[in-house]
Amino acid sequence: MEAQARGLLETEPLQGRDEDTGASADFPSMLSEEEKEELKAELVQLEDEITTLRQVLSAKERRLVEIKQKLGMNLMNELKQNFSRSWHDVQTTTAYKKTHETLSHAGQKATAAFSNVGTAISKKFGDMRRK
Repeated sequence: MEAQARGLLETEPLQGRDEDTGASADFPSMLSEEEKEELKAELVQLEDEITTLRQVLSAKERRLVEIKQKLGMNLMNELKQNFSRSWHDVQTTTAYKKTHETLSHAGQKATAAFSNVGTAISKKFGDMRRK
């Protein structure tokens, strides 16, 4: 349940993601000590905020799962509802209606053709019995 509640939360730190973008320039040597300290403080603050946001999101996702369980909404029910909704959407398209109409008409013709073949075969067997 913990993994389900976490959803798409990332657990990897943001550090190291964009290291290649700044590797060609030597930015630290261009910064004063004061600027470096300010940036380090901002970095710590941002990392703390990101951690807090992840915790809040995780708690909200757990609450979402709880509410869905109380309402009887599970994955299977959601899949059924999505499938039904999608199937309804397909059935209302012009392409589906035209295809359905064409296949229905073809089915009627095929049924009539098989009926005629059956009648002809029955007639032949009838003629053969009489001889």
